[in-house]
Amino acid sequence: MMTCSAKGCRSAAAYGVVWNNPKVHTPTRRKVWLACAEHREHLSSFLSVRGFLIEVLPVDQLGEQDG
Repeated sequence: MMTCSAKGCRSAAAYGVVWNNPKVHTPTRRKVWLACAEHREHLSSFLSVRGFLIEVLPVDQLGEQDG
């Protein structure tokens, strides 16, 4: 089972929150935090405010380039 990346959460992940920090990663790098339905908005908002969010996908749509 893939687990939510939110601190202390042990729920099953339903989403992949895909992001990239351009100061640290190459433009093609796609990092992923996993999120349950409850934490999806919180995690994506955290990254969006910083300009790091690329997209949010269901976990079954994450590809080999994500990770």
